[in-house]
Amino acid sequence: MSALAPETDHPDAAVVSAHGLRKAYKHKLAVAGADFRIGAGRIVGLIGPNGAGKTTALKAILGLIPFEGRLSVLGLDPRTRREELMNQVCFIADVAVLPRWLRVREAIDFVAGVHPRFDRAKCERFLANTQLDPKLRVREMSKGMIVQLHLALVMAIDARLLVLDEPTLGLDILYRKQFYQRLLEDYFDEHKTILVTTHQVEEIEHILTDVLFIRDGRIVLSAEMDEVADRYTELLVGADALEPARALRPIDERALPFGKTVLLYDGVRQAQLSGLGETRKPGLADLFVAIMKGTYA
Repeated sequence: MSALAPETDHPDAAVVSAHGLRKAYKHKLAVAGADFRIGAGRIVGLIGPNGAGKTTALKAILGLIPFEGRLSVLGLDPRTRREELMNQVCFIADVAVLPRWLRVREAIDFVAGVHPRFDRAKCERFLANTQLDPKLRVREMSKGMIVQLHLALVMAIDARLLVLDEPTLGLDILYRKQFYQRLLEDYFDEHKTILVTTHQVEEIEHILTDVLFIRDGRIVLSAEMDEVADRYTELLVGADALEPARALRPIDERALPFGKTVLLYDGVRQAQLSGLGETRKPGLADLFVAIMKGTYA
C-alpha cells in the first residue's frame, strides 16, 4: 500500500481515529485529550451537553480548525489533506436553516457544483415522488417539504462519511422521525458511516450502532449499543428493598412517585438484582443523564 493511500482501504481500519485530540481556545479547553475510534458501516451518536466539545470535535474531523494530537479521517489528516477528504465526506447541519429565497433547482445546482460525488439524477428521482417543484422557494415550503429537500440532497451524495450536527433542530417530532427513518432506509449501507450529534437522544437511539458520550471535552463512554444493553441494568424497587439495592453500589438513582426508586447499575448481573425488584434495560437518555450528572465515567 502506498504511504499516501487511505488506511481505510483495509477492511478493519477506522473511518475516524483520534488519539489525544486536544483543542484549546483562549480561556477554555474545548476538547481535552479525547480518544475514540469509529469503524466503517456504523451509525454513531456523539452525545453531550452544551459546551461539552461536540461541535469542536466535529470541526476537527472536518478539517475546519487546527488541533493538537493525532486524528485520522478516512486515512487522511484533516489539517493537511482537507480538500481530498471533503471529496468523501458530506456535512449537514440543521435542516431548518436554508435561505428562504432559495429555489429547489438552485439548491440542486449548488450541491452539484461543490460536491464531486453528487448524483443529480438520483436527487431528481427522489424529488419526483414529492410535491417539490423545481421553481418552489424555501419560504413557500412546509417544514416537511424542507426535510424532503434535505433528504434528496443528502441521499444523492455518495459520501463515505456523513456528518450530521443537530440536523433536525427546530422541526416537529413527525418530521424528525421521518428524516432519520428515510436516512436509515434509503441512504445507509455497510459502506457508509454516519456520525450524528443531537439533543433528542431518544429519537435516534433505535438507529445507532455505537454511542460516544462527551463531557468537558473528554469521551466518558465509548461503546456499541449491544454492549450498552449488556452492561447496564435498571432496577425498580419499593422502599423495603431500597437499602439492599443500594448495597450493590448503583451508579445512579432517581425517585419515582408512590415510594418507588429506580437504580442504575454498571456490570451487575441481572440475577443479583431480579430478587429485589423489576429489572429493565435503561434508555439511552436516562443513561446519558446519569453519567453526565455524576462523577461516574
